[in-house]
Amino acid sequence: MPSLLHFGPILAWNGREPDIEMAASTVMDASYDRKRYVRQPACVSYQTFVEEAVAVAVEACADDTKGQTCYICTQALHWKTKEGLVRGCSCRGTAGFAHVSCLAEQAKILVAEAEEHNFDDDRFMPRWKQWYECRLCEQRYHGVVRCALGWACWKTYLGRPEADWVRGGALTQLGNGLGEAGRLEERLGVVEVELANETRFGAPENEILNTKTRLANCYISLGRAEEALSLHREIYSRSAALDPTDVGREVFGRLQYAVNLASSLLETKRHAEAKSLLRKQLSQARRATGAEHATFIRLRGLYAKALYLDDCASRNDLAEAVTILEDLYSTARRVFGSNHPLLRAIKFDLERAIQYDLHLARRAIIAAKAA
Repeated sequence: MPSLLHFGPILAWNGREPDIEMAASTVMDASYDRKRYVRQPACVSYQTFVEEAVAVAVEACADDTKGQTCYICTQALHWKTKEGLVRGCSCRGTAGFAHVSCLAEQAKILVAEAEEHNFDDDRFMPRWKQWYECRLCEQRYHGVVRCALGWACWKTYLGRPEADWVRGGALTQLGNGLGEAGRLEERLGVVEVELANETRFGAPENEILNTKTRLANCYISLGRAEEALSLHREIYSRSAALDPTDVGREVFGRLQYAVNLASSLLETKRHAEAKSLLRKQLSQARRATGAEHATFIRLRGLYAKALYLDDCASRNDLAEAVTILEDLYSTARRVFGSNHPLLRAIKFDLERAIQYDLHLARRAIIAAKAA
């Protein structure tokens, strides 16, 4: 069997941007229409994808980065690539501005040092996180900045053997970055390749569950809600058999799996089941993560959403949902800053919960007058 990820980019005849995910997914799926794709000339390299992703990120951050300099190299323009600055984390004020190339080089050096000295996971992972997490505010990059870093990470490690953990981790970062940038079909292709590789090489159960979680989240993003729910139920059930110390460092074990399952339940309008699941998890989440951790905030936000979206919601339910979301909005704004996607999601739910409450109040007034 030929290598899944060494074919080079493939270009769709319909003008779609060439990408590694399409190359991989077409090989894995024997039913694909072979007439739709042609091999891209060898002169197109992954550097092209990196440069394009960086240009998109720089443009998106242009208003925020005017007059600033990179906190790593202290220059406004990168000395070699001449790229501009980005900031896609939770830093505020004059902090956190950087070149994607500087961030990538920094992460590359830190990971190389960790490998050279054979660091254990506790010392290796903080270095690996530099590929997707700001070292200043310690929050993850998001949007097109995350996508640019994902391409840079994949380009850095794609030449390694397929079974190499770092190579697999780089593919994960590419997929996550594509998802952050809204390139959902491409992300799905990447995750399918990840799962096929992990199954082929006998990856640990926790790694396979984490990849299946990303696959289910892709399904949700693409409107395939029932498929996602079925997969999230399987993941949550199978995670119960894992040793809590072996669930993975990128998630908080069953708490994160519960977040994903609850999201799927809400997506498929199973509000009562979602509330039951979330009530069981909230107290455990507070103890495990603290009230300001993103996982706990997401769990509370989902519980509030389950309250106000339920067709049987009472005025008390809606009032509770509004109270929870107001508290979460204040916390998230303080912890993550005003531009973080989580804050925007909470604001959206808060506005909707208030609208639902007002609507129910008007109905009650009308009913009272009619009586």
